[in-house]
Amino acid sequence: MSALLRGMLGRCPCCGHGRMFRAFLKVSDRCEACGEELHHHRADDFPAYIVIFIVGHALMPIVLYVETNFAPSYWIEAAIWLPAVLISTIGLLQPTKGVIVALQWHMGMHGFEQSKTRGTSGARATDRELATSAALVPAVLDTRR
Repeated sequence: MSALLRGMLGRCPCCGHGRMFRAFLKVSDRCEACGEELHHHRADDFPAYIVIFIVGHALMPIVLYVETNFAPSYWIEAAIWLPAVLISTIGLLQPTKGVIVALQWHMGMHGFEQSKTRGTSGARATDRELATSAALVPAVLDTRR
């Protein structure tokens, strides 16, 4: 669930620190904080379908209630429902895409399986940690002889 929440907030699903998006709906190639590759995602049109489903099911009961009980004129309905649909659709599109990409990362789909097999469960090792561990390997090997 933490990876999905990070995706909804537009953060890297791996570390939660780097930004997932470089533009409104363009996913970054990699996280600037941990280096996790994010270009593998295949969200395509699925976030748009999810947003249409959510907005349609949230607003239609309200629209039908207003129409049957108050019957406002068409220009009042247009003035109310067009901004409501546009704001809710645009507002939900990026978080939904973030959740879809994070779900693909979490499940190891579409190229993300390589990061899962490497064992990146939280955050990757930094260059300093890798250099330190590489320096320790010869010392460990020398003590065993």
